[in-house]
Amino acid sequence: LVMAVIKLHGHPISTATAMVLCCLNEKEVEYDFALVELSAGAHKQPQYLALNPFGVVPTIQDGDLTLFESRAIVKYLAKKYKGQGADLLGNTLAEQALVEQWCEVEGHSFFPPASTILFQTVLRPLRGGTTDEAVVEINIGKLNKVLDIYEERLSKSKYLAGDFFSLADLQHLPWTQYLVTACKKGDLISSRKHVNAWWEDISSR
Repeated sequence: LVMAVIKLHGHPISTATAMVLCCLNEKEVEYDFALVELSAGAHKQPQYLALNPFGVVPTIQDGDLTLFESRAIVKYLAKKYKGQGADLLGNTLAEQALVEQWCEVEGHSFFPPASTILFQTVLRPLRGGTTDEAVVEINIGKLNKVLDIYEERLSKSKYLAGDFFSLADLQHLPWTQYLVTACKKGDLISSRKHVNAWWEDISSR
């Protein structure tokens, strides 16, 4: 019996695709990678829109299941492959609830300013626009508040949800990587002792 391998449609430059790749690797899951050529507009073609009507990457196909939205995908993978690789979900109900909580924080509090900073400092200039420094400053302010809360949290536990690496940490990997490298905003991380230790730990995985 040949097990169907998960097919991941995406692009390595996409942070959302990177999040799913991180999860597949943590869970030690075999997958086929189907490159969606974003620069050629492949994500807006009927063939891809049939998989993901929103026309964004990534999308996975697992047998009869087609799933999009990176945070939904990583949660699915973490549950389906609970018995292999890093756990990512927590074992007790309380641990799982804390993972959910910090995953929500990433989606609602960390991601919006981080993605805005990336868009303004890197993507807009690439597309011939200019960076709106005022917008960048506002969002650095928002991110500073979030990271101050992280600093407090990480002074008490090794990872966001507790003393185990979970989806809550994993979801931060692609965006923080871009913030530190492409956006040259590494001081947001390095200026906070516990956030910095956490980032060095999770980014070295």
